[in-house]
Amino acid sequence: MKCDFDQLTDRQQTGCIKWDFNQRTFGRADILPLWVADMDFKAPEAVVEALVKRAQHGIYGYSSGTESYYQVIIDWMQKRHGWAIQREWIAFSPGIVPALNELIRSLTKPGEQILIQSPVYPPFFHAIQNHGREVVNSQLTLENGRYTMDFADLEEKFASGVKMMILCNPHNPVGRVWDRGELERLGQLCLAHDIIVISDEIHGDLIYEGYQHLPFASLSPELAAQSIVCTAPSKTFNLAGLQNSNLIIPNAKYRQAFQASLNLTGVHNPNVFGITALEAAYQYGLDWLDQLMKYLKGNVEFLMSFLDQELPQIRAIQPEGTYLIWLDFRALGMEPKELHKFLVHKAGVGLNAGYSFGLGGEGFERLNLGCPRSVLEDGLQRIKTAVMGLGDASPIHSHD
Repeated sequence: MKCDFDQLTDRQQTGCIKWDFNQRTFGRADILPLWVADMDFKAPEAVVEALVKRAQHGIYGYSSGTESYYQVIIDWMQKRHGWAIQREWIAFSPGIVPALNELIRSLTKPGEQILIQSPVYPPFFHAIQNHGREVVNSQLTLENGRYTMDFADLEEKFASGVKMMILCNPHNPVGRVWDRGELERLGQLCLAHDIIVISDEIHGDLIYEGYQHLPFASLSPELAAQSIVCTAPSKTFNLAGLQNSNLIIPNAKYRQAFQASLNLTGVHNPNVFGITALEAAYQYGLDWLDQLMKYLKGNVEFLMSFLDQELPQIRAIQPEGTYLIWLDFRALGMEPKELHKFLVHKAGVGLNAGYSFGLGGEGFERLNLGCPRSVLEDGLQRIKTAVMGLGDASPIHSHD
């Protein structure tokens, strides 16, 4: 069945963080939101049908994953990523961010160092700091429009006493899909310095043609024993509101520590609709996903062409994966917070402020491409109009 990703679906009045809370998030209600990482596309029809059927059953009691639930996860990882995992490695979490917090709490001690690579997903910083651990940053290097890891810096930081690393694979927000050579080199350093690696792979199914996602723990048995891979159908199939994620933890000691920490919070089982949606998505959602990636690629090409022809002052980092794109506004010469206010209050668009992603994010903003092309075009036209009006000396008013 051909999917219509151009279809506009009104998400207002649904409790939607992206569309219903502009006033709270940006200080004004009348903006076009292109920020938080969920998509404005309906989930695969097979998922909708499965949820409707489950809802019609009428009883929504305590639930847990059956063997079929675990088998579809195993099959997906094998078919999609060539990684053979075992049933007992899979551990439930209501989300990747809660999992990060539990893994940090259960596998490190207060005061210990945890490394991240900025600019990176802001909850990484929060999860480390909230539990009294120390953030160690190895900033990514931007050269010729492409980000790379700074391996010399990584080795130096690891040698200084780092205990854990949070890897973003694919990387949010810069869109890199780390290749085998990069991951193997990183893996050798982690083994040499006995670093536990949490690999956030929530975007691992959203890969553009010509690139391949490699689960970090799949590289070798030695790295599997030192790694936790975080997965979910939520980004892939637009199911984030169903709060169902799965960690793949080959190391039994790590797995038991994580489970014990999770138990202290009283979190036990996935909700009944999350179970249903995951099984349907992984079994029947592949064709929808293939069509989605073609549509997203078209959105990337549309944006790149628009900037080239209409807004050459703004550059985009070519994404290799994810439906997020990292925009470089530095040529406008604005301070980071002024840039964000300008986009909200002059352009009327809500993006993610680049400075919230840590060092290296200043002067950038993250835009969500997971929307109908007409919405994307509207957002870009708004930005163009605002940039063209920069000769107007009227001040930028924040309505905070």
